[in-house]
Amino acid sequence: MDAQRALEVLLQLTAELTSDRPLEEFLKTVTDATLNLLAADHASIRLLDTSRTALLSGARSGAGETEPPADFKRGEGVGGWVVEQGQPARIDDVEFDSRWVSVDASYKVCSLMAEPLWSSGEVIGVLSVTSSRRAAFREEEQLLLRLLANCSAPPIERARLRRLAMFDDITMAFNHRYLTPRLVEEMERASRSSGDVSLLYMDLDHFKMVNDIHGHAVGDGVLRMFADRVRKAVRRVDVLVRRGGEEFVLIMPQTGATQAHATGARIQQTLNAEPFEIDMARLRQTVSIGVATWDKRETPDQLENRADEAMYEAKRLGRNRVVVATPKI
Repeated sequence: MDAQRALEVLLQLTAELTSDRPLEEFLKTVTDATLNLLAADHASIRLLDTSRTALLSGARSGAGETEPPADFKRGEGVGGWVVEQGQPARIDDVEFDSRWVSVDASYKVCSLMAEPLWSSGEVIGVLSVTSSRRAAFREEEQLLLRLLANCSAPPIERARLRRLAMFDDITMAFNHRYLTPRLVEEMERASRSSGDVSLLYMDLDHFKMVNDIHGHAVGDGVLRMFADRVRKAVRRVDVLVRRGGEEFVLIMPQTGATQAHATGARIQQTLNAEPFEIDMARLRQTVSIGVATWDKRETPDQLENRADEAMYEAKRLGRNRVVVATPKI
């Protein structure tokens, strides 16, 4: 690519990164621009999670874009090495580099480049490109990739922090700060329409043992897969919140106790149907669920407390079950 064209791509990218768009759109803009700028087959961004122990797939462009994304432990693979060392990498033939880990057989990789994403003195992720050609990248391309990484990292971090104000970084569920305001909103809507609101309080059983035996990276994977399965088992209007640790809350608008209990049972069935497979570990994870339906005389705190008490009753009764809260007297 000539200098004029490269400058145009960089100027366009800089303009797009000054907006307040969602993080996912930022990341895809960067990987698209990277492919546009460099003679590569595939471009990707991976970001460290909040615990800084796992490198999560953020966006991909080019070959393999539609394949399921792969995550890495910190230090694993070329990208993990780049993040761990804070150093770039350029490999002419991955077959002869011990850091290379193949995760997608849908496209061929012979050579690659990767640059760390730096923000406020810390590495937050990695920007990388691959090619099916051997020795496809020269020093000039490495400098362009570094320029892209340096331009992109600060706005990416700002977008990530905006998202963290509302979403949990590991599970992409809403975080605990969102719970009460959204619950109040749904209670007001139900009051106007003479409808119902139900809560499911969910706590993963014996989750501490997962972290103790398999490590926090596997534990984070369990949390992420649990949230994914819950989302597949519920309606689009239902709101999943990570309350903290291994506790989750599901806000169910316009839902009575019978339907809420059925939803809890369906979530349990999805967990019991097949184990989680993470980093060669095969884990069967159960959940205790408490269900409470809003009594119009209740405050949000009172409704939450009843759902919480029902969840702990499920624990006391042996775990891996759904308990419906006693109606408010």
